[in-house]
Amino acid sequence: KRPTLNKNRPINLNLTSIKFPLAAIASISHRITGVILFLGVAFLLYLLQTSLGSEAGFNLTVQLSQTFVGKLLIWLILVSIGYHLLAGVKHLMLDLGWGETKASSERGAKALLASSLVIAILASVWIL
Repeated sequence: KRPTLNKNRPINLNLTSIKFPLAAIASISHRITGVILFLGVAFLLYLLQTSLGSEAGFNLTVQLSQTFVGKLLIWLILVSIGYHLLAGVKHLMLDLGWGETKASSERGAKALLASSLVIAILASVWIL
């Protein structure tokens, strides 16, 4: 005998209508920073290759890194490294069994986001 399905459940789930807990937002952000780091490595390798090619390439790299877009990309990579590192440590702590309750995961997510804000401010002061 087949179980009956709930006819009131949504067919197409609208993700914008769901209120995610802060721990879920922190986890999703960890994945996003991983993608940013993956793409950022390509940018940094391009800068390295260009700077080592010739004196003109080095000067071009210096010029690129001093533009607003260059500084913004470097800042984004630095902030992504910091966030991804802190979120990775938080995930390791979860693997050890620390912070698995709802309240402690909420506190951990708040600490992660606050620490990341400090890293973002420090990186902006350093880059600018």
